[in-house]
Amino acid sequence: MSKPTNQALLYLGIILISINLRTSIASVGPLIPFIREDLDISNGLAGFLTTLSLLTFALFSLFAPSIGKRLGHGRAIFLGVSLLSVGVVLRVLGGIELLYLGTALTGIGIVIANVLMIPFFKARVPEKIGLMTALLSTGMSLFAAIASGISVPLAVDLGWGWRGSLASWVGLMILALVVWIPQLRSHGTGLQRDIFKGKNVWKSRLAWQVTLFMGAQSVMYFTMVTWLPDMLIAKGMSPVNAGLALSYMQLISLIGTFFAPNLLMKLKEQSPVILIVGVGYLIGFGALFLSSEWVIFAALTIIGIGSGASLSIAYTLISLRTAEDQTTAKLSGMVQSAGYVLAALGPLIFGISLDLFDNWNILIWFLLLMTIQFIAFGLPAGRDKKI
Repeated sequence: MSKPTNQALLYLGIILISINLRTSIASVGPLIPFIREDLDISNGLAGFLTTLSLLTFALFSLFAPSIGKRLGHGRAIFLGVSLLSVGVVLRVLGGIELLYLGTALTGIGIVIANVLMIPFFKARVPEKIGLMTALLSTGMSLFAAIASGISVPLAVDLGWGWRGSLASWVGLMILALVVWIPQLRSHGTGLQRDIFKGKNVWKSRLAWQVTLFMGAQSVMYFTMVTWLPDMLIAKGMSPVNAGLALSYMQLISLIGTFFAPNLLMKLKEQSPVILIVGVGYLIGFGALFLSSEWVIFAALTIIGIGSGASLSIAYTLISLRTAEDQTTAKLSGMVQSAGYVLAALGPLIFGISLDLFDNWNILIWFLLLMTIQFIAFGLPAGRDKKI
């Protein structure tokens, strides 16, 4: 196979992997009212669906580098998407037990692929890290938006129900696995052999700043994806329009997602961009206190662009704040482990708060608090330093 063909398959494989890394989560939020009614569960248990995915992210991020070391990054990513596919099918086959088990399995699959993609880029195409990060984060955000927008129409208009709607994404996962087959060969980068010779990131103050920054943006994203549709329904929107509003927020995020990585790679320090995004969050979340539909969509525009930029900033910082590939892999695992521990608390805490106080304004105050963390840890994480 010629080199251009290999490169084309590599890029196509990266795009296909990326579009599968959020659909299984983003498709759940708009369907929560249907799942809750069908299985007769509380808001807290419904919110735990997203929390469970994030808890598996947090736990298995610690093991992903060693899985990559043992199998090679290409094979480990293939394994991750395979587990994701099995989990997507398993969670719609029965009651609450299989729903939780399948959801946990999807989380394990996602995090293996997610953690290893960034060191995979740095080892295979180090000269194109900005482009590869843009492709990864843009694919994730685009199909998260699509999944949010069409979940309810698939369930209601096509009559597939929430089970058929959630299971429908497995076809794209199988396609990704087929296209990724050429990457199963060992490319001899040396990264897998030396992965544990990198620096101890857990003792690095800078590593913790990047991690807590990632945690803040993850809390905001996953809490919004889980609960925004329900909040908008409470403000008077129909379930379909509420799902479309979430889809709009994620579609508009592509502006920030795609353009941020290359901009960040050109800057000596990324702190000014982080501050601008943080101020945008404060304005956008604050506007959600109002019930006017046009104000809500204006707020979601600001929040969406910020959300897309935030994901790209977090992934880009993993590369920029490390000097060696081995340390990159370790930092990627740490960021997506400790960071998602924080993210896991968001949907669960708010679900429980909603059951206790029945007040949607708590969600907005919670998101504003996370924005303060985003800025506080993002500014030092954006300085020109290496671990």
